[in-house]
Amino acid sequence: MPVDTVRKSQTRAGARRASGRLSLGDEAYMRLEEMIVTLELQPGTVFSEADLSRKVRIGRTPLREALQRLQVQGLVRTLPRRGVVVSDVNIVDHLAVLETRRVLDRLVAAKAARRATPEQRKLLEKIAKGMAVAAERGDMAGFMRLDTGFDRIVEAASRSAFALQAFVPLHAHCRRFWYFYRHNGDLKRAAELHSGLMHAVAAGDEQAAGAASDALVDYLEEFARIALDLV
Repeated sequence: MPVDTVRKSQTRAGARRASGRLSLGDEAYMRLEEMIVTLELQPGTVFSEADLSRKVRIGRTPLREALQRLQVQGLVRTLPRRGVVVSDVNIVDHLAVLETRRVLDRLVAAKAARRATPEQRKLLEKIAKGMAVAAERGDMAGFMRLDTGFDRIVEAASRSAFALQAFVPLHAHCRRFWYFYRHNGDLKRAAELHSGLMHAVAAGDEQAAGAASDALVDYLEEFARIALDLV
């Protein structure tokens, strides 16, 4: 499938997420992304389509749609006559990801602060509280699910389709990186920084949302450099 076609599919998927209507392809994508991010599907591991279809309990056609999206995002690669391999985690590449995230996150956060609906603002406040609880409990899996939910709401609220074409895959890579090196992270600090961003967006303060976005990326860069020193 051509890249432009996949990107259009991603944009449509974002709209379906916002409206609560998910296709089987969307469901397969979200399940596989979570399995990759949380390392249930380990980097470098090769899987057949049949293996993955059984894991996500979804048929081959929607599974292929999901895999095409994940391949465009760089999370998997297709191996001719062998199947699909989960991409490796690369620290140096990750620093380049964060450089791009800084610009895009600031833009998306500001647009979300301006355009979010009252319901989206309430959900962000709720997620911020949930993140604090998950961090206090050391619940990494719960934290990551809330982080994904936060991203989805900000994506929908920003209504910035072109920015989101790059924004969505970058965040998936960052969640996986965090999970891979999670023992070196400060979950409570991460929760505080995420909460600061969510509160700013919920309050409709574009300037504060931009500053909070920069502060979060500052921490993620610090976290990445600590991991780099350990290699």
